Amino acid sequence: MVTASVGPGVSPPAAGPGAGPGPAEGADLLFVALSAGFTSLSHPLLYVKLLVQVGHEPLPPTLGRNLLGRKVLYLPGFFTYARHIVRVDGKKGLFRGLTPRIISSTLSTVTRGRVKKAFPLEDMEHVSNKDDVKTSLRKVVKETSHEMMMQCVSRVISHPLHVISMRCMVQFVGREVKYGGVLSSIGMILKEEGFGGFFVYHLQQEKMYHSSGLIPHILGDVVFLWCCNLLAHFINTYAVDDNFNQASVIRSYTKFVMGIAVSMLTYPFLLVGDLMAVNNCGLRAGLPPYAPVFSSWIHCWRHLSAEGQLFRGSSLLFRRASPSATFLFD
Repeated sequence: MVTASVGPGVSPPAAGPGAGPGPAEGADLLFVALSAGFTSLSHPLLYVKLLVQVGHEPLPPTLGRNLLGRKVLYLPGFFTYARHIVRVDGKKGLFRGLTPRIISSTLSTVTRGRVKKAFPLEDMEHVSNKDDVKTSLRKVVKETSHEMMMQCVSRVISHPLHVISMRCMVQFVGREVKYGGVLSSIGMILKEEGFGGFFVYHLQQEKMYHSSGLIPHILGDVVFLWCCNLLAHFINTYAVDDNFNQASVIRSYTKFVMGIAVSMLTYPFLLVGDLMAVNNCGLRAGLPPYAPVFSSWIHCWRHLSAEGQLFRGSSLLFRRASPSATFLFD
């Protein structure tokens, strides 16, 4: 909380019931509200992506032509898939699982803010053009370590609601109603899998333990941060000439471009994490024939790799059907 400095003998103003939030708190609330709004707007896209990730194809592929004019089979894109969901569940159906996702996003945002305040960036040195190579690299490593700490803590705190959101959404596949409200879903997981079901493992009837998606998500976050920051740093240091007029502009966009490129490379971690969150939880989308019961997230990774499906769901506009892939059409 922000406190006003007062002179000797002057009492600070009391915070009465009508006192509004300070500037910092107001900014935090605004950021949380904007994050919730973006989460709501992007939810249909994430919903369709998740259904594609688990391998649910409710519509058959259509014949089309590629850029070379050859005939190929294309699976339904985002808009066609979304229209199918609307036909089945109505427009509200596109927002299945939104409430726990908003709570998860809010927890992540608030946690990052709290960690940032506990370990403020003001106490850290920022990279400057005047730094030598060793100094600038040391600062990048320090800043990336700080970002990694914030991201890992926020991921752990928000993961239970992420698991609930994923399971609520994939109920579309089997038309189940096992997971409903947030509180009832929490009770269901605690009853069937225990507290560990939200995080690293959950107990199966066969006495098996496996990841519920937290580990691959954290690994993906860590690999993304380090690759993105280090690549951007080396490009700005060695590839961008200071004598170039637009050098500062190029440097400002390097990290953004690297983020897009690295996110594609780390997508398998996201896919495996989402699949493990729903695997063998009693829902059709997490059971054969959609997926075997995985003994670990590494087992899931190897299974997807063997089938050439490690990037399933990464593209939702032009989805070419793979000749070797097996699809389950309703």
